[in-house]
Amino acid sequence: MAPNNPLVPWGNDKTMNLNTLILTNIQSSPYFKVQLFELKTFHEVVDEIYYKVEHLEPWEKGSRKTAGQTGMCGGVRGVGAGGIVSSAYCLLFKLFTLKLTKKQLVNLITHRDSPYIRGLGFMYIRYCQPPSDLWDWYEPYLDDEEGLCQDNQYVQASSIVFCGRLEQRS
Repeated sequence: MAPNNPLVPWGNDKTMNLNTLILTNIQSSPYFKVQLFELKTFHEVVDEIYYKVEHLEPWEKGSRKTAGQTGMCGGVRGVGAGGIVSSAYCLLFKLFTLKLTKKQLVNLITHRDSPYIRGLGFMYIRYCQPPSDLWDWYEPYLDDEEGLCQDNQYVQASSIVFCGRLEQRS
């Protein structure tokens, strides 16, 4: 594939394969509908990631209430009451709406200004690329040791390892 051709998304080309609760919260978020709507270019979105993203989790800390849920939904990750969706996930979906090219995605995962730019690139790969291609994308970065913020604490772990942990938690 030519580097300037849009990547063909794997799976659902409307939902980005996101959890329905997360997607609904993104699409109804004032941040996504107002502020991110104004951003039209890849570089504007990358700048926004640099300035706004402080973690890569789906919900803003303390905004998701699961206490009091009963039955099959009680305490199950990704099920139940949403919260305030994170700027990271809003920006991840914004990247999806831009229909990234391979060149742009490589730019994200090799970016050195912020581990969150790289992390969102790896998350984009996880949600949008065929499972059979994941190893080819991830393998060169498995020994990366740049840290990230998880649960509001700095963690020394590669972006890929972190995204794998995050996937298990969402």
